[in-house]
Amino acid sequence: MLYVAAVMVVLREHELHPYSPHHSGVDKATFLTHTMGEHKRHFCKSMPAEAHMAPPAHGTIALVGAGEYLPTMLSVDKLLVERMSGPPRVVVLPTASVPDGAGVPERWARMGVAVEPVMLFDRSDADDPQMAAQLATANFVYFSGGKPRYLLETLQGTACWQAILNVFAAGGVVAGCSAGAMVLGAALLDFPRTWRTLPALGLAPGIAIIPHFDEIPSLLTPIMAAARRSITVVGIDGSTALVGSNGQWSVQGKGAVTVFTSKQKTRYPAGDEVPVLAT
Repeated sequence: MLYVAAVMVVLREHELHPYSPHHSGVDKATFLTHTMGEHKRHFCKSMPAEAHMAPPAHGTIALVGAGEYLPTMLSVDKLLVERMSGPPRVVVLPTASVPDGAGVPERWARMGVAVEPVMLFDRSDADDPQMAAQLATANFVYFSGGKPRYLLETLQGTACWQAILNVFAAGGVVAGCSAGAMVLGAALLDFPRTWRTLPALGLAPGIAIIPHFDEIPSLLTPIMAAARRSITVVGIDGSTALVGSNGQWSVQGKGAVTVFTSKQKTRYPAGDEVPVLAT
């Protein structure tokens, strides 16, 4: 277990942080604020009805705002590894980074710890029985950052996604960072088209996830006010994870988690439990 954590630190120190402007080619402030004012009223109409933020029923789920594989997330990584039963069998899925260009998925795979890389690039891969069999042997599945809609459309309704659900049902860990976290909720906010939402994978039911929340421009606040009328919106800071298991959600890492419901906005710092939120 300590070997896994030590390897992660070494790998982190030699890799480019995937969410830098250099990596994405897009300024975050420009990306997130684009068309928000124009489309605010459309947002409310497209959101699904607010639902319970039910804790995971089987394994552990980790929704990471940003900073996977960086030293600031070491305590969270250790926590997740400790929750695995048996020897760690970790796979990293770099699928969300495929649209970023050649070499990026391979870089993500190199950052995995004691892993059998699963280079799942498209829907044909996602329905490949051999890849599904690889995933079925894991007890920790980690989704990298990148393009959330691409990841969602690649995985939804496939054999590989079913294999991941089976890992979770058997008590395994499923984690996602940034785009990887966004697709695990009930609804995906289709940035920068903030008036649209898409049905997501639903492993964390009843919520829509906003990663990098501490980097979000203040112009996004009206969107949050609109969204919370119809769904629970969870903003997760960088170097922070919302972790659910054993019927409870808690905040781990360096930052905080902000929960928007139809009734209130609540900020939970690291170490706090996040109560189940009902309509």
